[in-house]
Amino acid sequence: MYGRDTGHGRGFRRRGMGAAAVGAALLLSGCSGSSDDGSEAKPSVSQQPKGEDPYWVNPDGNAARQVAEFEDEGRTEEAGLVRRIAEQPVADWLGTDQPEEEARGFTEAAKAADREALLVLYNIPHRDCGNYSGGGAADGNAYRAFVDSVAKGIGDRPATVILEPDAVLHLVDGCTPEQFHEERYDLLKGAVQTLKALPATKVYLDAGNAGWGKPEQIFEPLTWAGVAEADGFSVNVSNFYSTGESVAYGKELSAKVGNKPFVVDTSRNGNGPFTGGDPAERWCNPPGRALGEVPTTKTGDDLVDAYLWIKRPGESDGECKGGPKAGQWWPEYALGLAKAAK
Repeated sequence: MYGRDTGHGRGFRRRGMGAAAVGAALLLSGCSGSSDDGSEAKPSVSQQPKGEDPYWVNPDGNAARQVAEFEDEGRTEEAGLVRRIAEQPVADWLGTDQPEEEARGFTEAAKAADREALLVLYNIPHRDCGNYSGGGAADGNAYRAFVDSVAKGIGDRPATVILEPDAVLHLVDGCTPEQFHEERYDLLKGAVQTLKALPATKVYLDAGNAGWGKPEQIFEPLTWAGVAEADGFSVNVSNFYSTGESVAYGKELSAKVGNKPFVVDTSRNGNGPFTGGDPAERWCNPPGRALGEVPTTKTGDDLVDAYLWIKRPGESDGECKGGPKAGQWWPEYALGLAKAAK
């Protein structure tokens, strides 16, 4: 982390999930751990009402596996707390080894459940400025190939894609070196166009958070990155700003980009941002945070398309405050979020 409150540690890769494991049949049945007789302990989670939240609940996600493990151990109270996470749809952050297979597996499983997949692309070159979630595609051509693979995997199935958290923000705040700016704008705009060419895919280009700066600083870069061709933009991804603050920020920004709608990440904003400790790392695994509003498309506001859990609650922001590597499942943190939730 380079000292700006942008909310890194995105949870880029959790536990590995190959193409076979992402297949629709396996994802719909799910499995985790072992019971006393040596058989597989099966997570038991259900989908949310489609009219309230059309997004798919992955029955084989980290939280669902943790529920099964706790239940198998007789830890019913902890299982009940983590179930508050496991039974909500959270975004699946696509990996880079088999993006086509993962995108196909998630969208097939979602369609089989009569739901829509929620995906995050987080592979822009020079990602996260080399911090906890640093990395990304080797170059522009590799990134274009990645996006093409994702698009092929999605096909004609319904999907909502959150495109490259922080990628535009880091062009504005000085984190990404100037020599990479022109290429990044081109890559983001191309990704929007490629994904929007699919018949049933919605795309939201990430636009930072309420604690970073002012909308007038980012609206032109967001435009250059192709927001006009996207369905809208996302705010508060992996961050902790309240829903009210995030909606106010989003509305001010929307007015500057053609009244585009937006989505808000409410996964961990139940208690707002952390205000203690080193200001440079308040974003990273802050204590005392809570789950926020549950995912829904019934926001009561025409400009707010959805409240979503884009950051996966219970996955680490990075190796800070005793946390594991960015994106790894951290049961203790998950329990804390659930306990503190209203």
